Order: sequence, then structure tokens, then C-alpha cells
Amino acid sequence: MTSPSSTVVTRFAPSPTGYLHIGGARTALFNWLYAKGRGGKFLVRIEDTDRERSTEEAVKAIFDGLSWLELFGDEEPVFQFARADRHREVINELLATGHAYRDFLTADETTALRDQAKAEGRDFVSPWRDREPSVDDLAKPHTVRFRRPLDQAVAVEDAVQGTVRWESASLDDLVILRSDGAPTYNLAVVVDDHDMGVTHVIRGDDHLNNAARQSLIYDALGWTRPTFAHIPLIHGPDGAKLSKRHGAQAVHEYAAMGYLPEAMRNYLARLGWAHGDDELFSDEQALAWFDLAGVNKAPARLDFDKLAHVNAHWLRLADDDRLAKLTLDAHLARGRTLQPDDEQRLLRAMPFVKDRAKTIPELADQTAFVLQARPLALNEKSVGMLQGESGQRISRLRERLALFQSWDVFALEAELKVFAEEEGVGFGKIGPSMRAALTGGSTSPDIARTLCALGRDESLGRLDDALQQTK
Repeated sequence: MTSPSSTVVTRFAPSPTGYLHIGGARTALFNWLYAKGRGGKFLVRIEDTDRERSTEEAVKAIFDGLSWLELFGDEEPVFQFARADRHREVINELLATGHAYRDFLTADETTALRDQAKAEGRDFVSPWRDREPSVDDLAKPHTVRFRRPLDQAVAVEDAVQGTVRWESASLDDLVILRSDGAPTYNLAVVVDDHDMGVTHVIRGDDHLNNAARQSLIYDALGWTRPTFAHIPLIHGPDGAKLSKRHGAQAVHEYAAMGYLPEAMRNYLARLGWAHGDDELFSDEQALAWFDLAGVNKAPARLDFDKLAHVNAHWLRLADDDRLAKLTLDAHLARGRTLQPDDEQRLLRAMPFVKDRAKTIPELADQTAFVLQARPLALNEKSVGMLQGESGQRISRLRERLALFQSWDVFALEAELKVFAEEEGVGFGKIGPSMRAALTGGSTSPDIARTLCALGRDESLGRLDDALQQTK
């Protein structure tokens, strides 16, 4: 454990074998919140020792995901494979102190002896654990194993799981150096965490058994163990382990689906951690509130409805200029040809539509009417709504609006109400016809907001176009 005066250092250490999973993103967030909320450091390490599965594309996907979430390390990222010489140096130290030994069993011999031990109801132990190799032996290919203490309980004080105990006999003598000279994961993790000054290892509880093995390596080297905190995995809405059938799993998928990074941080923080009944909170609040004591032991369930609710909240609070750019990108992705005033049109409309959407694609749906080119193509139903008495009423309203100088939503609401009263009809006799003229019947907010979203000149122009088509 660290003293109160020491700097908290956490790390996010993904393996670059695929995209940044939503569970990994939450692990990164918890590490970031815990460190930054205590004035500490958040570090990133790429655990790329598995050379066959590690790819440059996956490394890029991890950093792209972290960048989108705005979770940036305080130092340059560490690449585990590049530190192999340091790992081997520590392995030699363990050999010199008797905490490791060279094992000359072939893979087939190991399998046969392991199967025999299992059949006899005992734990596998390599015969080389207590055998000194000859000079000739040392010339042969071999692995290096960690010599675990026998008949000793291993206890880890986990900040989430509580005290967890293992019998050392059940842990096996871990291979820490492969026959090809490559250090293995559990050894590399211990060395890297120690050298990086990591004080708190916050990771998924699928690593819980590794904590026992790694703790023994810390002890053998005389190094202080970090505080371990193993957080539960994320399950699907049905309580089953998260899989493709549950929908999006990768961070980039959520970005493409139109969620905002601040909403994802809010939602992921609440996924498996609680601060009372608070559901919606800022980064500043999360940094002040987050602690490991609030992390649940049970798996968290992904809830897309709740995520949409959280995203809708942050959409309403988001800067209109930013939303206009994001929404324009969504329109362009749907095949729209960019027009010079598209962004300005969307920016003008944004205050009147953003409370009607839960995602950026929904904002694109809600703003499609704004980007329609004049004259709007009216369908037969819309044309019918603008003929006869209804059309005459819309013509009178158009003249009334042309004289109206305050193009403000509240003033327009009042004006529309007064007009309906003077006409002696409910607004239900006016609204559908106005919507037909202004949007061609497309999705839009109430009429006052639609007028504001379009602006004075565009609104009057569309009314003129529609009335002209119905003459």
C-alpha cells in the first residue's frame, strides 16, 4: 500500500490484438479517474509481447479510442516488447537468488508429466526444480520457471474483492522465459509496473488469479506490491457475458453511433461504480467522487436505454457549434453533397432541435428539413393541405409574419396563438398546413421552433414557394 503522501500512479495496459473493447475503455476510465482525482499520474502501456497476435492496426485502434474518450496518459506510452532486455535482466536476478530455475523438459515431456500428475491426483512439478543442470544441459533449449514457495498461502488484499487467498501449490511454477528467449506476460507485467512506479493496479477481475502469481514475484524480488483492485466484467443486458449478439462492443462503434465522449465517460463511470443515486455527473464531479470502495463486485449490465438517456443529457448541454459540425458530418456520411451554408443552417437550427435527439444520427434526422433546397417538392397530401380555405389562412399568416420583426421563439409562439384566436380556429387547423409548407411534411419541432430554426428569410421564402405551387 502507498502512504498518503506518495503519488498515486495507475496504468492502462491493453494488449494490441484487436479493437478497444468497451470493458477496456471502462478500465482505462477507472484508472484515469482514480489517479487524476488524487493529483496522481495515469500511464498507458501496450502489452505487445504476443508478437503473433499484436498488430499496428490494433495499437492505432487503442490510441484512437483513448483519444476519442479524451483519456490521455501523463507520459509517453510504454511498449512492453521493447523492454525485453530489462525483463531478462530481472529473470537472471531471480535465477541468481534461487527464485527461478532452468527447465529442460520439452513441450511433449511437460505435457506427459502434467497428465501423469493429474491422473495421480497431485500437482505437476518439473523434475528440474531441484536438479542442477550440467554444462551440456545449458547448451540445450530450455525455459526458465519461477520457483514458487511450497505449502504457503498467498493472500492479496484486493481493494474491490477484499482478501483473496490461494494455496501456492495450486499456482504451478510459472514459466517466466520461453525457450525462444521471450519473457512471459506475468513476469513482464511485474517488472514494468515496478519500473513505472505503479501504485494501484486496477483491471478486470479476469486477472485476479494473476495477482497471486505476480504477488509472489514481487515478494521474491523484494519489491513492494501495488494495491490490486479487480473490477467485475461487463455483461450484456440479459446478464450473459458481453458478445457480438448484444450489439456494439468497440469504442469506435459507439463513436460512429453518435454518442458523445463525455456521455460515454459519464455512463461508463456509472457502469459498476456508484456515488449514491447520482446518474448524471460531470468529469469534475466524477474525479472528486470516484473511489474503489464504490465499485461493485457483481458484473455490470450494459443498458443501451440508459446510455441513450445519458447521451441525450449531454447533447442538450453541448456547444451548438460543435453539434452542428458533428451533425453535418452525419449528413455527409449519408451522401449529402456539401453546400456552402450547410453548417450555418445547422448552427441556427441547433438550439431548437437538440432536445429532440438522443444521438448524432437522430440530430441528423431532426435537422433534415433545414437542409432542404428551395423550392421544396410538395407531395400530393401537402399540396392538398395548402389549398382552399386552409391555403388562404396560411397566406394571411405569411403576410402577418412578414411584418413581424421579433423572430424569437417565445414571441412567435405568442403571435401564432393570437393569429389562431383571431381566425377563430384551434392551432390544429393551422399547424399541419404550416409544417407542410415549411418542411414538406418532414420531421420538425413545433411551428414556432421550426420558424426559428429556418430563420426569417428562409421561412418566408418557403411559404411563398408553397403557396405558389398550389395556385
